[in-house]
Amino acid sequence: MKSNLKDDVCYAQPKTLEQRVMIANDFVKRFKFTLPFGIDDMSNAANDAYAAWPERIYIIDESGRIAYRGGIGPFNYKPEEAREWLAARYGAVKHEAPKSSTNAAPATGAAASPTPAPSAAAK
Repeated sequence: MKSNLKDDVCYAQPKTLEQRVMIANDFVKRFKFTLPFGIDDMSNAANDAYAAWPERIYIIDESGRIAYRGGIGPFNYKPEEAREWLAARYGAVKHEAPKSSTNAAPATGAAASPTPAPSAAAK
């Protein structure tokens, strides 16, 4: 996509977990992402366990349980439904568009160092 080239967010397909972590850290910095998240291992165990391909939204609650399971995309992929669920549970959130990558500052907090997702067997 032209916008990916313009924003310098084109990456080669990662071949190692370290490469996936590097890409995730870049995301955290560019978008000042402050929520913790996991990174799938190279066997894609979390992707397989959650049937995440081609796209799917899950919300995991504070106790590590699935609190919201969205439909499988592309036809049942409804981000607005997830936003409504989050607003109903936690209240409306003011959303600001992320600044361009050239203005992004390093993120701080728990999400500054994304960690690999737990194995599917641990779920």
